Amino acid sequence: MAKVDEITKRFWNKLIVAYVKYYPKRIKNVGLEGEIARSLVYSFKSGESQEIVAQETAKRLKETFGEKVEELVFTCIPASSAEKNEARYKAFSERVCELTGAINAYDHIKVSGERLAVHENRKVSEKKITKVQVIEFDEDFFKGKNCICFDDVLTSGKSWAAFGHKLEEFGANVIAGFFLSKTTYKVA
Repeated sequence: MAKVDEITKRFWNKLIVAYVKYYPKRIKNVGLEGEIARSLVYSFKSGESQEIVAQETAKRLKETFGEKVEELVFTCIPASSAEKNEARYKAFSERVCELTGAINAYDHIKVSGERLAVHENRKVSEKKITKVQVIEFDEDFFKGKNCICFDDVLTSGKSWAAFGHKLEEFGANVIAGFFLSKTTYKVA
C-alpha cells in the first residue's frame, strides 16, 4: 500500500464533492452509467461539455454554500499544458463564476511548459524529468481568500493537495475540492 503524505491526508479531510464515478479505460464492463460518465470526462478534458459541467458545478456550489458562494474564489487545478489548461478551464471558469457570482481565479494563475499527465507517469519505469510545467501565481490575489478548487478527476488527491497547499502558502484558505469525477476501480 502506498504511503500517503501528511498534506494529502489533510486535503482528504476537507470537503470533497465528486459528481460521477470515473472508471479508467482498463476497467471493462462498467455499464451504461459508467460509459456515460467516462464519455463526459473525456469530452470535458477535450474542451467540450463545458456548459453541462459548468451548470452542474454551479448547482452544487450553490447547494453547498448558498449566497456565501459569492465570497469564494473559484480556482481550477491546471491541466498538463498551457494549451490544455486554456481549452479546458478558461471559458468554464468564466461560466461557473457567471452562474454563481463566485470570484474567478483563472487570470491569476499562469501555466507554461508541459508536465507529464498522471497516466503517462505510470508508464515511465525510471525517474527522470522529461517535461516541466511552471505555474505562476498572483500570490497577493490569494492572500486571505477562501478558495474552492476544481479538477476533472480525483484519484489519489496528490495534485489537489499540492496545488491547494501552494495556495495556502500564499495565505489562502482552501475550503473544498469539487471534481467532475472520482476514480473508482470496482464496478458495483
